[in-house]
Amino acid sequence: MVADIGSPEFYEAAPHVEFYLGLARQMGGEFFRSRVEAPPRPAPERGLRSRRRRGGAQGRSARLQQRGANAIAVAEHTIMLMLAVEKRLVRFHNDVAAGKWRAGKPDETRVYELAGRTLGIVGLGNIGKKVARRAAAFDMKIQYYDIVRLNEDQEDALGARFVLFEELLRTSDVVSLHVPLTDGTRNMMGAREFGLMKPGAILVNTCRGPVVDEDALHRALTQKQIAGAGLDVFVEEPPKPNHPLFALPNVTLSRTPRGRRGRTGRPVSATASTISSAWPRASGRAGSFRSWRSSLRSSTDRPADFASTRGRAWAPACVRTRT
Repeated sequence: MVADIGSPEFYEAAPHVEFYLGLARQMGGEFFRSRVEAPPRPAPERGLRSRRRRGGAQGRSARLQQRGANAIAVAEHTIMLMLAVEKRLVRFHNDVAAGKWRAGKPDETRVYELAGRTLGIVGLGNIGKKVARRAAAFDMKIQYYDIVRLNEDQEDALGARFVLFEELLRTSDVVSLHVPLTDGTRNMMGAREFGLMKPGAILVNTCRGPVVDEDALHRALTQKQIAGAGLDVFVEEPPKPNHPLFALPNVTLSRTPRGRRGRTGRPVSATASTISSAWPRASGRAGSFRSWRSSLRSSTDRPADFASTRGRAWAPACVRTRT
């Protein structure tokens, strides 16, 4: 069935459905309290972030995080933000719409090509690799930093060069962030890091908002320590209407993309179908939750995004709350 989340029909149906497909951020306490016992529900997310929610003694439910379900959408969105910032797309659109065909000083309307410029990717995981491949098509030079370095053959195949984090900041024309939000990555881009970047460099963040110190970013942009930024994530989402970054002309902002391939919704729906079909094979057996996860990992029709990468299992992270 289909019901608007938060509506009476939604909560009436919640105790009786087997799977819930939607955004985890929309699941509030009322949803969990309406659950009695539920198998995992697919929730398209990007990155490595798990949530545990408690909804009372009867609100037991397992949550599945579909890693990689929108990886292509995020990678394409990252390239779009690079182009939008370097080509001043928003500025030109507003000028043309206002009837200003040629407006602004040369230094305010100068645009740049991606070809020949150096892209520094921080976090070369599933999405980072996809960004690297797409950036290579624009003839960009690719370098990366990650806590786990690829082997030489993998680097050659990707056309990427490993550098240390500070060197990446000093030498990249575009810095693109693709890391999970952890205690180690929170505010990893602060005043010191922006001070290391080239004056003509831009920052693109499509991973997690708190990875960037927004006050430090605002100062770096207004003081021209860096040339621009493209963001689709914020520390607080949605951001407040008077957010300081909204007033800056060298920032391109977007909300997080929800990608569909060929306008059919294939990536998310196919993943959800595989996940859902694995549950009946595991249910009714001892340790059914573990059996379900094992059944999914051994599935022959699982999406390629769930394959092992760099020796790390990219199978979905399954969390079951305990009462």
